[in-house]
Amino acid sequence: MPDSSEVSSDIAIIKQRKKDGIEIPLRNNVQARTTSTFLEHVRLIHNALPEIDYEEINTSTEFLGHKFAAPIIIDSMTGGTDEAIAINGRLGEVAEKYGFGMGLGSQRAGLKSEELAATYSIARKNAPNAFLIANIGGAQLAKGLSTDEARTIVKMIRANALVIHLNPLQELIQPEGEPRYKGVLERISDLAKTIDVPVIVKEVGAGISREVAVKLEIAGVSAINVAGSGGTSWAAVEKLRADVSKDRIKSRLGEMFWDWGIPTASSLLEVRKAVRLPLVASGGLRNGLEAAKCIVLGASMAAMAFPFLRAAAESRESAFTFADTLLSELKSTMFLVGAGNISSLSSSRYILTGPLAQEVSSHK
Repeated sequence: MPDSSEVSSDIAIIKQRKKDGIEIPLRNNVQARTTSTFLEHVRLIHNALPEIDYEEINTSTEFLGHKFAAPIIIDSMTGGTDEAIAINGRLGEVAEKYGFGMGLGSQRAGLKSEELAATYSIARKNAPNAFLIANIGGAQLAKGLSTDEARTIVKMIRANALVIHLNPLQELIQPEGEPRYKGVLERISDLAKTIDVPVIVKEVGAGISREVAVKLEIAGVSAINVAGSGGTSWAAVEKLRADVSKDRIKSRLGEMFWDWGIPTASSLLEVRKAVRLPLVASGGLRNGLEAAKCIVLGASMAAMAFPFLRAAAESRESAFTFADTLLSELKSTMFLVGAGNISSLSSSRYILTGPLAQEVSSHK
C-alpha cells in the first residue's frame, strides 16, 4: 500500500498535469494544422420556403432516457486542479440553465483525495438536474481500476452516465503516459453489464472507426462519442509537455502525430453506417451550424469542449454568452433548412463535397 508521501507526490503530479491540460490549449495553438473536421465538406440545403416561425423552433430532444432542451453536451474537459473548480462550477451552471448535458474530465484524480473530488462534484452542486457524465480512461481499466472504483466515480457527481475515454495516442506521447490497452474491451464489456448507469465510450480527438464501433456495440455499450480529429490535438498538448520535461522522443512523436486521426465527419458517417447505437459527435465542433450538421449526419447529440473551456475560463458571463450564441446558431440553421424540431433536422437533405465525398464513395 502506498505511503502518504507517495500519495502526496501522485496528487501533485496529477494536479500539474490537469493544470497543463487547461493552460496549454488556452495559451498555445494546439489545434489541427494540416487536417480538419471535414464538416466544411457537408453542405446543408437552403430552404427558401421554411414555413415555420423562428420563435416556434423546438430544439428539445431525448438521449439515453433523459430530456434535453437542446442536443448539446459540454464535453469532458477538466477536474483535479484548483482551476477546475471555477471552470466546472461555471459550466455546471450553464448545463443547468440551458438544459445541456455535461461531461467531467477523467476522475481518477478524484479517487486520490476529497480535495480533488471536490473539483468534480462542484458541477453537480451547480447543476442538480442536468445530465452529468462521469469519466474514466480505458488505460486505467487495463491497469486494474475496479468496478467498485468506477461506482465511486459515478457516485462522486451523482452521474447519469459513465464515459470511458479511449486515448491511445495521448497515452503514447504523454511523458507519464500508460500506453497499455490489452484487455480494455473486456473490461468495457464487464462495466456495461454491471454498472447501474449507461456506459458511453468516446475517443479524445482521434476518432472511432467502424471496426471499433462494431466491437463496442457487441460489448454492450449504450452510446458512442466519435470524438474525431480536426480540433484540439492532444498529441500536440503532450508534445509541448514533453518539451518542458526534455523528453526528445516523446516530443518527436507528438510532432509526427499532431494531426493523426479520423476527421469528425468521416468518423460519424462510417460509425453511423456500422452500428445502431445512439451517437454523440464531437471533435473540433465550434458553433451551432457544425452541431446541426452533425445531427443531420446521424448524431443524436453534438458535444464541444474547447469553446466552452475558453469561455468558462474567461468568466461566468462569457460562458453564458457562448451558450446563448450557440443556441442562436443552431436555431438559425434549423430555420434556414426548414426544420421546426430536431427530428425534422435529422432528416434534412445534405450534400457531401471534396475529400469527404471521395471517402464516402470509396467505402461503398
